[in-house]
Amino acid sequence: MSVKKLKRYQYERYAVLCNLAYKRVLKQTRYGFAPNGQRVIANRFGQPMMRVLWGHQSDEVIVVIKGSHNLWDWLLNLRIWFRSCRELGLEYSIHSGYYRLINQESMPKHKQDHLGASVYQQLMDVLVPLIINGNKRITFTGHSSGGAVACVLADAVEKQYPKSIKRVVTFGQPAIGGWLMMRRYQLAHKTYRICCDLDIVTFLPPLPFIYWHVGKILWLYNGRIYENTSTLVRFGRSITSWLIRPFSYHLMSKYIRNKDFFDER
Repeated sequence: MSVKKLKRYQYERYAVLCNLAYKRVLKQTRYGFAPNGQRVIANRFGQPMMRVLWGHQSDEVIVVIKGSHNLWDWLLNLRIWFRSCRELGLEYSIHSGYYRLINQESMPKHKQDHLGASVYQQLMDVLVPLIINGNKRITFTGHSSGGAVACVLADAVEKQYPKSIKRVVTFGQPAIGGWLMMRRYQLAHKTYRICCDLDIVTFLPPLPFIYWHVGKILWLYNGRIYENTSTLVRFGRSITSWLIRPFSYHLMSKYIRNKDFFDER
């Protein structure tokens, strides 16, 4: 899997959708989806957590998952012990807090939703007809904890419906599982984990050799894309960058770059 397989327009589209996921309303027709091509999956508080988007002319369904967006979500990040995912059909354990996000009750947002269903169950109720009857393939994308959750949900869907997942693209994602997940995760060849510069969240949880990332990392750093840079190397470069940053402002290149300030006066 090469970065060339993730086209610029795809990257931009997924990034824009992840950003819009934090908005209260997303008008899907503005972004090429069908008028009836959106279903919202809510969390236990009735707030949108995921959006399932599709169009009539494309075989791709995009599941967009937003990251922590309330105090309850942020506190779940602290539940760093592992929890088995066997009820999702997966033979590994994940971060207990993110497990809770997936299995929390989902408040109905659509006439076809029903009380008592979990986020995972509500999502599957939407995806299964699209996969079986619509011959659609699913892309999962998400930011922060939403990206971590996206990996697990995509793996669970792939387990039940082989070859139904098109790709997984995450932004600023923390690790979600241990060594066993890294070994058994089925979609490593289809997963792009995008990290921007010195994003501290991508080093969380701070438990090296206990938590592991999955898929290919694309590190956007110093104007370049680095593929599969190890966490240790990224951490070392990040620490070095933090230490020397005050001195970097002394370089003549910084003064030249800021010449446009004078044009504005």
